[in-house]
Amino acid sequence: MADAQRASRMADRVKVIVAKALERRVKDPRLGFVTVTDARVTNDLQHATVYYTVYGSAEEKADSARALESAKGILRAEVGKNITARLTPTLEFVADEIPEAASNLEDVLRRAKEKDAAVAASAAGATYANGENSYRTDEADDAQSAAAEADDEDPSGTRER
Repeated sequence: MADAQRASRMADRVKVIVAKALERRVKDPRLGFVTVTDARVTNDLQHATVYYTVYGSAEEKADSARALESAKGILRAEVGKNITARLTPTLEFVADEIPEAASNLEDVLRRAKEKDAAVAASAAGATYANGENSYRTDEADDAQSAAAEADDEDPSGTRER
């Protein structure tokens, strides 16, 4: 079994080899503007997963996926020629979802920023409902405690006012 560092180095090499082979060797008209974003190789160096993105519509993305599947043999042969391993890893192509997730996250952050700006704009001209200090002050506390002491001194509960 190989170590993780060797698998990582091989993944980087597979990524470069596949990208160059897509550019130079594969002449499929269905293949759109494909960018190889990442590659992962298992620790036993038997399987490689290649992540890619395609610029275009959903139909163009589906056509590019079919073109990659049909060119898998050519690409695996290129990888086998250019790596120094006993076995050539099998290739699996997976559409990379990170750019779409990033654009969704940017939209959410943009909407949150707009809401924050709207709240800040509405709070700019706002005033306090009960004055600037709605808590009791020492003067109010003194008056209330004096009234409570007067009630405590008069046991009949009838106090002159």
